[in-house]
Amino acid sequence: MSLIVKICGLSTPETLAAALEAGADMVGFVFFPPSPRHIDLGAAERLGRQAKGRALKVALSVDADDALLANSIEALRPDLLQLHGKETTARVRDIKQKFGLPVMKAVPVETAADLAPLPGYAAVADRILFDARAPKEATRPGGLGAAFDWRLLENFKCGVPFMVSGGLHADNVAEAVRVTRAGGVDVSSGVESAPGVKDIEMIRAFIRAARMADRNLREASPHVG
Repeated sequence: MSLIVKICGLSTPETLAAALEAGADMVGFVFFPPSPRHIDLGAAERLGRQAKGRALKVALSVDADDALLANSIEALRPDLLQLHGKETTARVRDIKQKFGLPVMKAVPVETAADLAPLPGYAAVADRILFDARAPKEATRPGGLGAAFDWRLLENFKCGVPFMVSGGLHADNVAEAVRVTRAGGVDVSSGVESAPGVKDIEMIRAFIRAARMADRNLREASPHVG
């Protein structure tokens, strides 16, 4: 399979259009008020219609209750739920059963010990997203522009498809793909001119760089994918 490229935290028709036209496979929308990328339900409905059939729509939430999840699902009509908080394996399983949608669980990484919960999450989630662990004083768990040591995922077997995020941008995505052999990459702050402000040219550059990285890796290792 080709590398999956996800642009997350989109909030305007113009930047969503840029991501879609550049060939993003997934487009993410944030339902978490502390985030500068948070969108309301009206915007979610409009952006969801714009993206329908052109990329997989991902609804990102952080330790959301069932009411928030239900409202965001009704507005966006997502293809995938991204759980980016401290959701337990039981909560992930319950959300899947209740809402009938695939789930991607974000797992914060700083040291090898952070990979210990993986078997439990891999048993209930459809996909894993590895992100840099946020500092203790952070007000949100992701979108902070920080990277983790990708070597922790070298030759790592997850059991389900996985993606990497955290501090990615056009200049380092090739190295992240080369080291981790991840099936997908996810960017938010790395395509912004300011927190929550997506930059159209940075979106295009990131997707180009990711596609080139995938192509180069396949040419170097024809058995990949």
